[in-house]
Amino acid sequence: MLGLGIKRHLPLIGIILLAVTFLGGAVSPASAKEPQEVRSLQLAATATEEADEDDVNDPLEPLNRFIFDFNDVFIRMLLRPFSEFYQAFVPPPVREAVSSFLDNISTPVVLANDILQGEGQRAQETIGRFMVNSTLGVGGLYDFADNVLDIPGHDEDFGQTLAVWGVGEGFYFVVPFFGPSSPRDAVGKLLVDGYLDPINHWANNTDRDTLIYSRMALNAVNEYGSVMDELDQIKKTSIDYYAAVRSMYRQKRAAEIKNGEEIDLPPIPDLSLDVLKQDDDQAAVTGDESSEEAEIPIVLAF
Repeated sequence: MLGLGIKRHLPLIGIILLAVTFLGGAVSPASAKEPQEVRSLQLAATATEEADEDDVNDPLEPLNRFIFDFNDVFIRMLLRPFSEFYQAFVPPPVREAVSSFLDNISTPVVLANDILQGEGQRAQETIGRFMVNSTLGVGGLYDFADNVLDIPGHDEDFGQTLAVWGVGEGFYFVVPFFGPSSPRDAVGKLLVDGYLDPINHWANNTDRDTLIYSRMALNAVNEYGSVMDELDQIKKTSIDYYAAVRSMYRQKRAAEIKNGEEIDLPPIPDLSLDVLKQDDDQAAVTGDESSEEAEIPIVLAF
C-alpha cells in the first residue's frame, strides 16, 4: 500500500521539487556533513534571510488572500464554535492530557526527521520522552518527561529536514483549510510526513477511517482553542491581518528551522498535515504534530 501510494505521487513530487529547486534554492547534501557549528550559522543566516523576504516573496498574493478569507469563514462557521465549546466545558487538566497524548503519538514523525537531520542528541531525547511518557505518563496522557524530568519536547517535520539539507523556502502560498505554507514545507507535510506515521498506516490498513478524521478534528480544536483569544486581539489590532499572519508564520518557521531559537511572537495554532488518508484510488492528507519551541509548521489561515 505504501509503495503504491508513493508511486501515485511521483509525478507531483517531481513537479513540486523542481519548483522548489528553481524558486527556493537547490539541495546541498554535503551540508549535512559539515561541523554542527558551521551548519547552525548557515541555518541561522538562511532563516533570517527568508523571514526578511516576507514582503517580496508572495507572487500569488491575490489568490492567497482569497483562500485566506475562505479559511476565515471556515473558522468562524465551524472550527470556532467547536473550540469555544471545548474550552468552556472540558476541564483544563483534560485538555492538557489530550494535548500531551497527541504530542506523544506524533513521536515517530519527529524521530524520523531528527535522524534525517543528523540530530543524534535530539533523537535520543525524542526516544527517551516517548518511553517515559508512554509508561510513567500513562500512555502519553501526562508529560512526565517535561514536568518531572525537565526534558521538554520539540517538533521536527520533513520541511525542516529539507531546509537543513539546503532547500530554500520558495514562495509563500496559503493552503485551503490549512493555511500558510511554501513549496518546501508542502513537499514535507503533504507527501512525506504522513508516510512516517505508523498509526496512520494501521488505521488505513484496518479500515478505521474514523480514527484518522477524529484525530485531525481533535488536534484542530485543541490547537485553535488554546490561542483563539490571542488571535482575536491580533486581528483587532492589525492594519492588515493577512500580512500579519504571513509574517508570523515565516518568522516562526525560521525559528523552527534553527531548532527553537525563541522569538517574541504571539502563539498561533499548529494544524499540520501529517496524517495521511489513502485508499486504492487516491491519497489525501491530514494530521497533527506539536512543539514547545515553535507553534506552526503549517498554520491555519484565519
